Amino acid sequence: MRWPPGLVAWITIAGLRVSRNSIGAKHAIPLAWPPRRKTDAGRAARTALNYDEEPELLENGLLVLADDLSGAVETAACLRPLGQSTTVELARQDPAPTAHNAQAVVVMDLDIRALPATEAGRITSVALRGAGDRVFVKIDSQLRGNVGAVLSAAADRPLVVAPALPALRRSVVGGVAHLHGVPLHRSDAWQVEGTSPPRSIAEALTPLPCRTIALETVRSASLRAALAECIATGEVPICDGEMDADLDAVVAAAPDGARLAGSGGLAAALGRTAPEPADETPITPTGNPLLLVVGTASPEAAEQLRIAELRGMRTVACSTTDLVGQGTSESALSRALVALERGPTALRIDPSEPVAPGQSRNLVRGLASTAARIVERQPGPVDIVLTGGETARLVLDALGVRRLVPVGQIHHGAVHSRTPAGTSVVTRPGSFGESDSLARIVEHLRPAGIERLPK
Repeated sequence: MRWPPGLVAWITIAGLRVSRNSIGAKHAIPLAWPPRRKTDAGRAARTALNYDEEPELLENGLLVLADDLSGAVETAACLRPLGQSTTVELARQDPAPTAHNAQAVVVMDLDIRALPATEAGRITSVALRGAGDRVFVKIDSQLRGNVGAVLSAAADRPLVVAPALPALRRSVVGGVAHLHGVPLHRSDAWQVEGTSPPRSIAEALTPLPCRTIALETVRSASLRAALAECIATGEVPICDGEMDADLDAVVAAAPDGARLAGSGGLAAALGRTAPEPADETPITPTGNPLLLVVGTASPEAAEQLRIAELRGMRTVACSTTDLVGQGTSESALSRALVALERGPTALRIDPSEPVAPGQSRNLVRGLASTAARIVERQPGPVDIVLTGGETARLVLDALGVRRLVPVGQIHHGAVHSRTPAGTSVVTRPGSFGESDSLARIVEHLRPAGIERLPK
């Protein structure tokens, strides 16, 4: 939240802040101000984790946990209006508790989507040690990853779950996730996952006891009571939703102190409770080379590349044999260095070569390693565009980037951030965006044209 300088953050009308949702209804939202300093238990947790500096933790900054990087940055962009500062931290191994104050939004990418469920749950539990009441857990709207293990770790306090993502026509009806009106388990969204999707959200959350909050209840005056009664019986409410207004209602009705878990749609609803929208940081073209790394082989990504190529972008394909056998593609590295001299260039996995089962992660690792070597071989800074959370995280890890500051959103999920060194990074989930998504991103970063700016 944004507070004028010198204004005490906890002064509100009768301890409530009134917001208006997208259908015009007013809601009084309890606030947990003023911030309370952590107890000795919180300090003990930091000491146990070898947290070196002993920062003062304040309970009422908003802590967000995400399982992959593109989702973390997407969520941070949605929540920017709630904080005077918003950062994305790229957690390494066991994440130590993060220092944040009452006007800060701290999003931690735990990078746990591909880990075994037990390890993902353990890392989530560690990240939550010493956390206060204000916690948001980002989960995938298509329920990929370790959703059950992550939310089981977060359910040591009351938890409200609402995974709908209206912006991409991903809804929840009858406790079942739907994509464009088709139940998730009847869609082809999981065709590259190697397993079958859950038939319901409750199934994904096993073994947590759950109860579906039907759409008619979400849209009624009894929602607040229904959530409170569900939590009182020890169950996790799973809220149906089709529209932004449904998610606005869930945020407004959630009991004080309850943790929220959902996709970027619920994060956007939480962000809309801010008194005013976040300011967009004006784009100042850097003139740096622009490298796009496309880590998904989806048909949508292929079409996005085709459209961007029609507008002047160059594409370099990496041989799957090179990526798996050598860990990098020397041929693609050489060709990309030449292409970058002329303008924005995309690096991708060669779509014409077959991919052996179980090799997808090795391919992405090789792609990320190749991309990092391209950046390192440049004489100056490079701006990068990364599609797919796994790809984005591996590239930034290889480059030693540990923090991002979101500055704006190009389209839903395509977030423009700055690194501590001042270079631009755009991240986007692999399944997001219309056919012109990549072209729009390039034109956003290079408004003067597709070619590199003169030095």
